[in-house]
Amino acid sequence: MKVLLLLLLLLCFCVCYGINESVLSRSGEGFEQDRYVETDGVSVSSPKPLMVGLTLIQGADSKGAVCLDGTLPGYHLHRGYGSGANSWLIQLEGGGWCNTIRNCVYRKTTRRGSSTYMEKQLPFTGILSNKAEENPDFFNWNRVKLRYCDGASFSGDSQNEAAKLNFRGQRIWLAGMEDLMSKGMRNANQALLSGCSAGGLASILHCDEFRDLFPKTTKVKCLSDAGLFLDAVDVSGGRTLRNMYGGVVSLQEVQRTLSNTCIDHLDPTSCFFPQNLVANVKTPLFLLNAAYDAWQFQQSLAPPSADPHGYWNECKSNHANCNASQIQFLQDFRNQMLNAIKVFSMSNQNGLFINSCFAHCQTERQDTWFADDSPLIGNKGIAESVGDWYFDRSDVKAIDCPYPCDNTCHNLVFK
Repeated sequence: MKVLLLLLLLLCFCVCYGINESVLSRSGEGFEQDRYVETDGVSVSSPKPLMVGLTLIQGADSKGAVCLDGTLPGYHLHRGYGSGANSWLIQLEGGGWCNTIRNCVYRKTTRRGSSTYMEKQLPFTGILSNKAEENPDFFNWNRVKLRYCDGASFSGDSQNEAAKLNFRGQRIWLAGMEDLMSKGMRNANQALLSGCSAGGLASILHCDEFRDLFPKTTKVKCLSDAGLFLDAVDVSGGRTLRNMYGGVVSLQEVQRTLSNTCIDHLDPTSCFFPQNLVANVKTPLFLLNAAYDAWQFQQSLAPPSADPHGYWNECKSNHANCNASQIQFLQDFRNQMLNAIKVFSMSNQNGLFINSCFAHCQTERQDTWFADDSPLIGNKGIAESVGDWYFDRSDVKAIDCPYPCDNTCHNLVFK
């Protein structure tokens, strides 16, 4: 009885004091779906989403292409048909980074570091949906979700034998592409590399490599969703994200795989920030981002380490609680984002959708990708904007007016 009582007390403590959140912070994952609700109460997925099974990449280990814990990497593939039979959409999974031995050792015990813990099936919604009414331009393409289990946006290449850690993101990327090429992707007449969050950063890092996989005759473009992480000053005047990225880059030897164009004139950590990369990506690239990116607000601008007294807690959990000076700080962040993409946006081949929302990752969720009440800039939603840009139906350089002018946002409010 005493043991049962102790267990109940411990459970209450964990729930009341957010133990799961501190564990998430330690793993570098930031927030997960179950930690937020939305101001308008919309659902985050379609009623009966397509469930797609996990395929492990057999033989990847012989090339050293393994997850943090040494297990095989994997992906989920749903075959295209009809007019989309030779079109391929690759979605790179997101999920933060690990920047210390301790973080990465913890991450080995989760789906972000081991295929042992990955879901055996994933719902394909939004840009991955197989229903024309949910995904009008890409529903019948070959659609792939490449799982993320290296902790450095598919870009590290080293190991730590003492901690039994494999930092092989670059090799996982190559093994995944090689396997998909053998399954028909080499015959693609159209291809789109996409990704959300850490996967959105990866789609920028790997965009030109992806283009080089195909003949010149193949139409190849890239889409980064919520991947525009800024080298911004936090609320204490420090640089939380730069410090974290510095750890990722040095621990996983990411400099080995970064753009030479960037490395020639900037330090490796700076070359992990998209603002220093996007203008030099040769392949057509679309940047979809919330101007008040919810992950960056929570984890980069006002993390607990920069706000020990919790001055920003109310504002972070719900933007409606922000005072005038806090809103001004966030407006400055939006201005930094717009300045960071000025040169990028001058190119006719590139696309933009920067909406003034408190959101993060808008392509994989049905309600934000394509639904009756999806976010709009002007009269156009995200799916239509991406489709218009990909198929050259029109130029798309959509930048929203500043908060609070947009009433179509699906803003995240944290529990």
